[in-house]
Amino acid sequence: MTPTGFDRYFEKKLKRPAFAEAYAKARAEVDAADKLIRALDARREEAGLSKADLARKAETPPEVVRRLFTAPSANPTLSTVTKLAAALGCRLQLVPAPARRKAVRPRAPAPRVRRK
Repeated sequence: MTPTGFDRYFEKKLKRPAFAEAYAKARAEVDAADKLIRALDARREEAGLSKADLARKAETPPEVVRRLFTAPSANPTLSTVTKLAAALGCRLQLVPAPARRKAVRPRAPAPRVRRK
């Protein structure tokens, strides 16, 4: 597939360390939220509940649940996620992430001092 103008622009931007770091952080946040939403939806399906059934159990408007599982970029509140998890017989748990190594930037060489 031939790269588009955006692809080339994005690749160029990724070469800048500050941009690459910010992008990686944002991407990780989106991926984590997506993983959580997919897990809730899988649990809903395992429980044999429709989206409307889950909304009733969680005492949440059905459109909130429907959007959460069908919108391309869901961004639910923690309150909504907690309610849905409880309605599915689950709870949220904070799990330590593996330690990330920080990228070490090379130092600029020290200025040379000429001696007489």
